[in-house]
Amino acid sequence: MSLPETPPILKRHHALPHVASVKPAETEADAQLKQEAAPPCELSEEEKEKIVASAEFARFFDRASRVVERALCEDSDIFLDYTGGDKEEGEGEKDTGAKLSLNRTFYDEKWSKHRTVTSMDWSTQFPELLMASYNQNEDAGHEPEGVVLVWNQRFKKTTPEYVFHCQSGVMSATFATFHPNLVIGGTYSGQIVVWDNRLNKRTPVQRSPLSASAHTHPVYCVNVVGSQNAHNLVSVSTDGKFCTWSLDMLSQPQESMELQHKQAKAVAATCMCFPYGDVNNFVVGSEEGAVYTACRHGSKPGVLDMFEGHMSPVTGIDCHVAQGQVDFSYLFLTSSFDWTVKLWSLKENRPLYSFEDNGDYVYDVQWSPTHPALFGTVDGMGKLDLWNLNTDTEVPLASVTIEESTALNHLRWSQSGHQIAAGDDMGKIHIYDVGEHVATPKSDEWSKLVHTLQDLKNNKVDAEEALISTPIR
Repeated sequence: MSLPETPPILKRHHALPHVASVKPAETEADAQLKQEAAPPCELSEEEKEKIVASAEFARFFDRASRVVERALCEDSDIFLDYTGGDKEEGEGEKDTGAKLSLNRTFYDEKWSKHRTVTSMDWSTQFPELLMASYNQNEDAGHEPEGVVLVWNQRFKKTTPEYVFHCQSGVMSATFATFHPNLVIGGTYSGQIVVWDNRLNKRTPVQRSPLSASAHTHPVYCVNVVGSQNAHNLVSVSTDGKFCTWSLDMLSQPQESMELQHKQAKAVAATCMCFPYGDVNNFVVGSEEGAVYTACRHGSKPGVLDMFEGHMSPVTGIDCHVAQGQVDFSYLFLTSSFDWTVKLWSLKENRPLYSFEDNGDYVYDVQWSPTHPALFGTVDGMGKLDLWNLNTDTEVPLASVTIEESTALNHLRWSQSGHQIAAGDDMGKIHIYDVGEHVATPKSDEWSKLVHTLQDLKNNKVDAEEALISTPIR
């Protein structure tokens, strides 16, 4: 007798449960990844040309090419042994006693050749960046007359970080202190021009007009003065016109005045400097050799006093900047075509001392930004001198002469005071390392300088008395 068949309902009750896999929900990110993983499609020639012509691609390519160039120019030794095991005996020891040693030279065959370096400025925001302005290359009439190159000290690449140009020789240029992307230039035509490194553009983004309200003569001096929240661009041209500008608008100066001394002819300004921390008072060097003090505002804006001492045009002027226990901001230095450098005090209108070691035109002078008694000069024989007032006032502390028979016509200290840049009349910029023992001041340098200045004054008085007492024959 056969058993009855199990009813279907009981079969279902005793069977194992069926489990099916459930596909998870797809998010937007998953869809994006799937789309990105899709095989690349070939762009048409028209699409390629459109991408290459786009502003976004130009920005990418400009940035990428800079990075690749820096990497290619580096020569780091990946096998460097920090234990010194791979060195020969005595090898690798640095000459820490060197006072001045050449670090590198900046020169570009296309943009620097046959051009004179007319000014230089180190960036305050990016200390490795050095800007230099150049005048016309007379051998290449088709090229722009004025050029500004921004060089990078951090990398070993030999080309400039940025190239800017305009249609008139650039006689002076500066980084806009509170706008790190802007470069300001004063030109031979009298125009003030502004470049912006954020734009893929080598020509100025702003220009002042060539009109009676602005400059119409060469501008050898441009400075940014003031604070982050209240600053101006100031400029002076060789016809004595002094202008104050807002960087937001160069269509006309905010203020302008004529620099004249006692209603005489205009001051033919060649250089200008503001004492440390002062935005109102300034000193100006002139073509006739006189130095003038002046102010922007007050009861009598304009020229206040005249300082006589140089017999030829004043080529450079610089106010004391090193901060310490004693305030020396009343001191300033001048260089001249009369082969001398002179030390002045704003409290006296005759030189405190005259440095007469040079045998050619002295083209520029600048105080060290960190050492109270140290300053540098450059001359027409290609000589860079460092002077320390506390060591010797008769001969320089250190000297180097450029091997090529060129004139050095500008110098600028780095912010740290451990490097100095010297520009020549063939378009080269020579970067020198200043020895640690020379650049770094000892704690007593400020008090020593007080005594040095007093000795200079006493010697000056003795010399004048001796001159008066000498009988006339």
